Amino acid sequence: MADLVVIGAGPAGMAGALAAAEAGLDVLVVDEQARAGGQIFRRPPETFGGARGYRPYTWAEDLIRRFEAHPGISTRFRSTAYGVLRDREERTMRLRVGVSAPDGGELVETERILIATGAYDMPVAFPGWTKPGVMTVGAAQSLLKSQKVLAGRRIVMAGSHPLLLVAAEQLLEAGAEIAEIAFARGLPGVGEALAAAPAAPGHLGVFAEAGRALARIASRRVRVSMRTIVTEAVGDGAVTGARLAKVDRDWRPVGEPREVGGDLLLLGYGFSPSTELARQAGCEMRWESRLGGWVVQHDERFATTADGVYVAGEPTGVAGAEQSWAEGWKAGLHIAESLGADAHRIRAELRESERLLNRTGRFSRVVQSMFEPRRAALSALSDPEGTLVCRCELVPSERIDGVLRQNPFISSANAVKLECRSGMGPCQGRYCEGTVAARVAAARGAAIEESGYFTAHVPVKPVPLSTYRTLGED
Repeated sequence: MADLVVIGAGPAGMAGALAAAEAGLDVLVVDEQARAGGQIFRRPPETFGGARGYRPYTWAEDLIRRFEAHPGISTRFRSTAYGVLRDREERTMRLRVGVSAPDGGELVETERILIATGAYDMPVAFPGWTKPGVMTVGAAQSLLKSQKVLAGRRIVMAGSHPLLLVAAEQLLEAGAEIAEIAFARGLPGVGEALAAAPAAPGHLGVFAEAGRALARIASRRVRVSMRTIVTEAVGDGAVTGARLAKVDRDWRPVGEPREVGGDLLLLGYGFSPSTELARQAGCEMRWESRLGGWVVQHDERFATTADGVYVAGEPTGVAGAEQSWAEGWKAGLHIAESLGADAHRIRAELRESERLLNRTGRFSRVVQSMFEPRRAALSALSDPEGTLVCRCELVPSERIDGVLRQNPFISSANAVKLECRSGMGPCQGRYCEGTVAARVAAARGAAIEESGYFTAHVPVKPVPLSTYRTLGED
């Protein structure tokens, strides 16, 4: 039994756990990784030794240190929260979290849940995207940060998110050769630059980091192409290069593509909030394309529409590490308040967290506006015959198109899922939901949000059958 179970040990989860634990709550944190920090602060094993820098996030080291040292926080690392369960026969409607750990499974009873599950790289389906040698930029970063492993030697990078530049610098520093960086969008115009000005105060470190990355890229004479998109990963079996094409303002390819050689193609078109656990828990969702797509509906306390369930960080909208930290802090305080913590102390900290949220919000809104992906154009890349849309169930694009032609009454992503199994594999639709929804919208002449999203069921992620056997024995 815990007062609060936090799902995720990234900036939002750590901040929320600390705020609640310092208010006297008994907190349990569940995370799939081996150590705290989340994807943004992915840490190598302690046996690797050496100091770990967290630039430009100067607050990160202190947050992690305090989180790891707090006696009121217990952790389950290398563990998956696979579902939120309620016993409706109990008058208290107490929550239970299903946890799959290396030594088996357990149901953890709790009064409150904070979902801080982060985000994942936005998948984009196009011919060849399932070949060995095609990865997201976040995956390549994770390998580099946590294992000091380069996923390839000659790299082509394509996308539209500024993370491409940060990752490019890290890869160059590790010894990789970058053949080209293809940005789908153009250079920021004067209007965008002026609109970005309010984001500068308090974020000079972030801008300095971007400048450092650009300087290193320029010093290595890496080709950076604007208004350019990847249309195909080429190679017999593994990747040997990528076809890149110029695009118009809506990211639609124009002219003939050209081929660039490389043994690794990295994609970085943005991020999608990891909301499957929140959906399964019964939280209402809302569509915000610039925030990453479907995000969890919540109030000013970060309470969701599901009783006892709170949310913080990227599931509320992809906004970066600093805003996740601020949201987790505030959510943790409100959770403590809801369970009877000292109101005077809570109010004082809430004022501080709100000031931080206001500052981080100015920066995140600028990034969200400038780098919102053109979803219709990206989904259209999967049009060619034979492109796999659902890589788990091997559902090609023509199968989805055929279902939509033969069933004119189908107007939702969930209906397509039931008809052709797209989204029923181990990833539960994380790789194909966006493409399927956009293809439904295009076929019906509707907005993408009208296609809806895939329903989430227990388990929201694959877990061993032994998890259920252990539960049965209990």
